[in-house]
Amino acid sequence: MEANMNQDAVISQIRKLHENGESLSKKKVKQSHPDLMRNALYYFPSWEHALQASGLDTVSTTHRIV
Repeated sequence: MEANMNQDAVISQIRKLHENGESLSKKKVKQSHPDLMRNALYYFPSWEHALQASGLDTVSTTHRIV
């Protein structure tokens, strides 16, 4: 697997999605932004690590409280 984004671009894209109010759940991002997910998993061991590197709280960004 090759990356077509650098690590800073991955972090920037994650932050942009968060700022736009998009879901950052792994399932939703994998469906709507597969390139971002592929690149994130190239640089980070998990999607949660990518979110943490972006400065986001993984619980509040990936789970809705009902």
